[in-house]
Amino acid sequence: MQSVLLAVDRLNAFIGKTFAWCIVILMLAITYEVFRRYVLRDPTTWAYDVSLMLYGALFMMAGAYTLSRNGHVRGDFLYRKWAPRAQAKCDLVLYFLFYFPGILALIYSGWNYFQLSYMLNEHSSFSPDGPVIWPFKGIIPIVGVMMLAQGVVEVVRCIICIRGGDWPQRLHDVEEMEKVILEEAAARKEEALNAAEREATTRGAL
Repeated sequence: MQSVLLAVDRLNAFIGKTFAWCIVILMLAITYEVFRRYVLRDPTTWAYDVSLMLYGALFMMAGAYTLSRNGHVRGDFLYRKWAPRAQAKCDLVLYFLFYFPGILALIYSGWNYFQLSYMLNEHSSFSPDGPVIWPFKGIIPIVGVMMLAQGVVEVVRCIICIRGGDWPQRLHDVEEMEKVILEEAAARKEEALNAAEREATTRGAL
């Protein structure tokens, strides 16, 4: 079971990291637009649409990847103090109460949204040479399916935690520096306390 969960994690991570290159293309497009606009006095007619679609694709396609790393923002000032079983029970209820209804609605509405755009061969209305945008809208139902699959994986993790009392292993990437610094400080503090206890024990023995 764990191998299946990690396989879905890896798939969504691969997709998310692949689309992360959109930020490089976005940077190049905006740099080119700034050069054209302020140096050549000849702005492009496509930069706005391209930057909008690139950022939207980056944002949407990273959703399932972020969920696989448990990286979405949560109000955890109480949650983080709970035992793993309590956390899992809370997550399980919220997944079925809010997450899955929202994701299913996203898939249904997103498919209709894309289908209509495809049938009309929709072009952007924000610029004179508006590019075709139905491929961009096609990302919406795809993202919904990715989020649905990752949500199922997270529900299985919740069930495993409720039964076993601890969260199963998940893949990790880089950690935020703040978290790393706090963990190192906690480790140093614990090491200092252990050293003080050993010294006190040694003195008592003498």
